Amino acid sequence: MRKRTIWLAVALLCLTAAVASAQTFHFGELVLTAEGGFTPTTLPKHEDAPITVKAGGQISTVSGKLPPIVQTLTAEFDRHTSIQTEGLEICTASKLQATTPAAARRTCPGAIVGEGTAKAIVQFPESNPIPISSPVTIFNGPPKHGDQTVIAHAYTTVPVPTTFIVPVVIEPIHNGVYGYRTKATIPRIAGGAGHPLSAFLKVGRKWTYKGVKHSYLNARCETGHLQARVELTLQDEGTGPTALQGAFVRPCKARP
Repeated sequence: MRKRTIWLAVALLCLTAAVASAQTFHFGELVLTAEGGFTPTTLPKHEDAPITVKAGGQISTVSGKLPPIVQTLTAEFDRHTSIQTEGLEICTASKLQATTPAAARRTCPGAIVGEGTAKAIVQFPESNPIPISSPVTIFNGPPKHGDQTVIAHAYTTVPVPTTFIVPVVIEPIHNGVYGYRTKATIPRIAGGAGHPLSAFLKVGRKWTYKGVKHSYLNARCETGHLQARVELTLQDEGTGPTALQGAFVRPCKARP
């Protein structure tokens, strides 16, 4: 099927705050609320320093009916960012099978690099909508073909207890200002009856290995800002898949 693409905006959510307030955008029937930022915003100009990222979004409709199901989430990140994993514990999908969020975090505590929440609505035929939510945990995963990976973990009890495990490759790219790409395939919830509504994450971790301090996320402020680009692919049975795209820009201040 042909994919329709809708651009949210160039420099979407360009704010001066370290942690941006939520902003809402309308695209026909669809309503998207997005927010995000990084701290600290004062960074070295020519060398990387630790940062923590907060990001999230929510999708809904003007009429209040359930939105199309999110199928994939692709993100590209500024080339002035980097990821360190030296000395960081690695978790595998096999260790996380059939675990609750609490059990998963107990299984690989040293591999956790991000935490958050996700919400959805499950709509079975001829039944009332069922709201569900889950803690989301991001684990440092094993390298794949030389690329770093993460594993996203979530859990639901509707209609039966189910663990969701989503491996994501962090792929180095050379695409203008972007240096990394990730693509997550969103698992089918409740056999396809689940509609993802929102997700919010905080990513970042610091640790010491062999006496040296490390940070999972790092960045430098060479250009006065850092940016990312995202694309959501939505299931639309009437017109084929629809893609929402946008570029997110956040200012930073260079220190000597």
